[in-house]
Amino acid sequence: MATTGMQLLGLILSIVGWVGGFLVCALPMWRVTAFIGNNIVTAQITWEGLWMNCIVQMTGEIQCKVYDSLLALPSDMQAARGLTVLSELLCTLALTLGVLGIKCTKCVGHPSLEARLSRVSGALFVIAGFLFLVPVSWTAHSIIRDFYNPHVAAPHKRELGPALYLGWVAAALLLIGGSVLYAGSSPPGIPSSPTFSSGESSPRRAGGTTQVKGYV
Repeated sequence: MATTGMQLLGLILSIVGWVGGFLVCALPMWRVTAFIGNNIVTAQITWEGLWMNCIVQMTGEIQCKVYDSLLALPSDMQAARGLTVLSELLCTLALTLGVLGIKCTKCVGHPSLEARLSRVSGALFVIAGFLFLVPVSWTAHSIIRDFYNPHVAAPHKRELGPALYLGWVAAALLLIGGSVLYAGSSPPGIPSSPTFSSGESSPRRAGGTTQVKGYV
């Protein structure tokens, strides 16, 4: 049977992960300037995100510019854009189904249908969490690979930005929240073990009791 407490907990965790995903998608701090050794002296810090890059001066001034062309971006960044946007759209659909199907809202009025909607919502949140985890981990892998690659020039090397750490947290919240929502929305169904009613008789007894007559 559906449990209201688990449904609410799963939905709240998923909503927090959804909002965190929006922030990660919008923040430009996916890749930040790497400081290697004592030879690099720079008066500015570079931030690179999915939609724009920013230059932070030592004076605190920030200048951001949106990427001019989508086709000019690397293939991994294009894939990261698509996966993060798809993840957020799935979260929006999952949130709508979750609000309709959660037990305490009484929007549908049919317990079995509400439970099924909540389970679909939980499954969509889990899928969205995986879709969001892929670009974040992929970007982190490419940053670490280039950082330790001796053929990459030092000025072109980057470090993990704060947005990536927030992205891992958001993906974990989506996965955990969707799983809790799915587990707490079991629809009412047939009992797992057969039950027997005392008011019914077996087919062998349907004809009534046999009487034994004695003959003299």
